[in-house]
Amino acid sequence: MAVIAVWKCDRDGSMFEDKKAAEAHDKMLELAANITALIETKITGIDENQAEEIGLMLAKRSDILAKACKGKPEALLEEEPQESNVTSIAS
Repeated sequence: MAVIAVWKCDRDGSMFEDKKAAEAHDKMLELAANITALIETKITGIDENQAEEIGLMLAKRSDILAKACKGKPEALLEEEPQESNVTSIAS
């Protein structure tokens, strides 16, 4: 039997085969949580689930959002980034 090292993100339980991918995912989730908190603070009456969805969407597209803020607004209309290699804990 082989031993395989995996890294688990404690924020959502996602499993990764390499540390770099796990840390990037964790960083993205932290950004999403902070964006969500900002939205909930600044926009009164927004549904918590909607704020979380917006926060997660913006965090997943943070590179594209940064490009748009630097003078390329059309970048926001590009296709969604591909999902990372996340292995579900249930599998």
